[in-house]
Amino acid sequence: MTTADFVTLDVFTETRFAGNPLAVFADARGISDEAMQQIAREFNYSEITFVLPPVDPANTARVRIFTPTTEIPFAGHPNVGTAFVLGRLNELFGQPLDDTLRFEEKAGLVTVKLLREQGIVIGAEIRAPRPLTIGETVAPELVAHCASIDAGSIATAAHAPVFASVGLPFVVAELDGLQALGAAKPNVSAFHAAAERHRQTETDFSLFLYTRMPDNPWHIRARMFAPLDTVMEDPATGSASAALGAYLATLAPGDDVEIAITIEQGVEMGRRSLIGLAVTKQAGTVTDVRISGRCVEVMRGTIAG
Repeated sequence: MTTADFVTLDVFTETRFAGNPLAVFADARGISDEAMQQIAREFNYSEITFVLPPVDPANTARVRIFTPTTEIPFAGHPNVGTAFVLGRLNELFGQPLDDTLRFEEKAGLVTVKLLREQGIVIGAEIRAPRPLTIGETVAPELVAHCASIDAGSIATAAHAPVFASVGLPFVVAELDGLQALGAAKPNVSAFHAAAERHRQTETDFSLFLYTRMPDNPWHIRARMFAPLDTVMEDPATGSASAALGAYLATLAPGDDVEIAITIEQGVEMGRRSLIGLAVTKQAGTVTDVRISGRCVEVMRGTIAG
């Protein structure tokens, strides 16, 4: 492997050591697939990204996203963070950059808009790469077992726990308040049993729990648990937030609406994150989901060849 430079940053926050950490290799040419997975395991972040020249020169880059155990087709915070890092470069692979970036990913083409303040890139807004898809429902008792909470804490008046995806599937389940959300603790054996019962093609049984704030139903607190070698909690999950936002918009009254949603995540981990969503519904169908957030750089380094 050739020498490779990286940047680490915290995404969906403007405070270092909050939000969701990410490592970005802005020029991953010369890094093999095997080395990418080894590097991701070494960092042990929820995801890291490797940036390569695009297949289609009309696009900005090809972006590959790795967790410590596998490559995934799409995720929210890696796209926001990667755009932030690239947006602060003068050029990429010999080409100048503008404020709209196009990333080729396994889930499809992801369009990213840089966010600036006084001319300085401070974050990014991305569009979900796929339309909302709704999968099978999940028994509240199974969700409760996975989260080590009472099944009575699962709120089902608006919807049952269900698989939702705009590029990566999650089980979204509403809880009846902050107390139940704060009490959630992953049960590893229950997660593995749930994954066997609801086998997905792209990922294992990942659980996105949420509750609405009483004074503002579009301000949401959430937690996400996903099985890797064990079961890990993620401080900010843009892909799950987008899926939830799109699903809730389909349930909301009105056929043609624009809904702004704030999702607060990572509070229980001491890594508070703020994820902004803008959801467009036309003729009763969600047609656009945009995910936005701020970023802050933390470290720079080099992996020796």
